[in-house]
Amino acid sequence: MNQLPAEHHPAGAVRLGCPVWACSGWVGSLYRARTARDQWLNQYSEVFGTVEGNSTFYGLPDTATADRWARSVQPGFHFCLKLPRIISHDLRLTNASRPVQDFLRVAEIIQARGTLGPTFIQLPPDFSPAEKNSLEKFVEILPADLLWSVEVRHHDWFDNAANEQWLLQLLSERQIDFVLFDSRPLFSAPPSDDTEERAAARKPRTPLRTTVTGQHPFLRLICRNRLPESQPWIREWAETVSDWLQRGLRPYVFTHAPDDQFAPIMAAAMQRELHVISSDVPAPAEWPGNRQPPLSQGSLF
Repeated sequence: MNQLPAEHHPAGAVRLGCPVWACSGWVGSLYRARTARDQWLNQYSEVFGTVEGNSTFYGLPDTATADRWARSVQPGFHFCLKLPRIISHDLRLTNASRPVQDFLRVAEIIQARGTLGPTFIQLPPDFSPAEKNSLEKFVEILPADLLWSVEVRHHDWFDNAANEQWLLQLLSERQIDFVLFDSRPLFSAPPSDDTEERAAARKPRTPLRTTVTGQHPFLRLICRNRLPESQPWIREWAETVSDWLQRGLRPYVFTHAPDDQFAPIMAAAMQRELHVISSDVPAPAEWPGNRQPPLSQGSLF
């Protein structure tokens, strides 16, 4: 699976994005009004350089759909597909050769068009170091020409001792990125609406880490719905991301909000902070939905 030469996205070396691209609440702001749903991905990729492909966690697209996704985006855009739950949660990484091959067939299509980022392996909350042999055997069979990242949620992985050291060494040796998950903004105050309450009930409160094990640090920042309540953490992470860029790393940064409608606002805020710190990161692009449409001939008279 040879990837096409990488092109930088207009957002710069850091790829910023959201957990989804199909959000009807973005029509009229991120997306132009009255835009057909099949145009959303293209307009999303004009602004952001990546997206979490969470839909592949629940089911794989057919090959025609995967190819359409890959052809719909701007040069330099990357999909970070989520490994299907049948592999990570149902089979717990064991005896999974058939579903892994099914996933790789989809990944190969996207990879062939140069639009595949790190595949995101999210392990279930009860996947503890007791199953480390399963994790080790699984990562050993992963194709080396693809990028991979791993998120652990069981607190025993965060012991500042043998378990954590073992995990970080395993990932470092194989240049697999350790997913950095920060839910501090979400839990910084009581929920202010139903979406924040539901998010607080679902999202884990794993210990904060800034550890880098590969060349593509993978950050998932779980914000609140209001930018001022999330801004301190966005600003803090912008400093860290800027440092990564100075070290020649190529990070992927995803901003979440309990209500997906607000996720692009958080991503744009992160890019503004990075732009202030680093000249390598341009200012946020104007959203397609906010651009003035060109004047028609009839409107001139």
